[in-house]
Amino acid sequence: MNDIAPLDDSRLFAPPPPQESRTDLGQQDFLTLMITQFRNQDPFKPMENGEFLGQLAQFSTVSGISSLNEGFNGLSASLVNDQALQAANLVGRRVLASADVGYLADGGSISGAVQLGSSASSVQVEIADSSGELIRRIDLGAQPSGQVRFTWDGRDSRGDVVDSGDYSIVTRVSRGANVENAETLLEATIESVSLGRFGQGITLNLPGGAQLPLSQIRQIT
Repeated sequence: MNDIAPLDDSRLFAPPPPQESRTDLGQQDFLTLMITQFRNQDPFKPMENGEFLGQLAQFSTVSGISSLNEGFNGLSASLVNDQALQAANLVGRRVLASADVGYLADGGSISGAVQLGSSASSVQVEIADSSGELIRRIDLGAQPSGQVRFTWDGRDSRGDVVDSGDYSIVTRVSRGANVENAETLLEATIESVSLGRFGQGITLNLPGGAQLPLSQIRQIT
């Protein structure tokens, strides 16, 4: 006599497989809701064609915005990668950057430039220490339009060598009776590059721990 295997009750009463939680409304879900709306609408007040087309347009707009966002995210990632490659090529290079603070190394100097849109009767470069005290003024005299270069040898007005550290550098331009500040470009060596997160951009690391956004680079020397 053949033995009959006992029935496995666990398969009959097994719980249904867990369903994946969802927070978005897909196209199939939208169509299902639309059909359900048709079936349950008041026959004396049917949905107007305009309402139906309006709902379809809303769904199409949401889908289009989602696709557009995905495209922008891809474009943003591509631009960040391109910027990272450009910034990596700057490591070890000397650049002119828009900045008003320069780092003076032991026994070193600070070089820079000012870009003049028109000729000036006088151009002066003022160097101040961390407390704001003026320690040196470099008079470049009258200058034509264009880029005017300067170098500070790290000495104060008495000719004494100052300590290493950060120094504020401001350029003042005179045209007749008018005196105004001009954009100061300082020369520096790029030591490394930091890639920002969440749209913070790329940062260039300079000697002395200073940091500089990539957007402030004006010239590669």
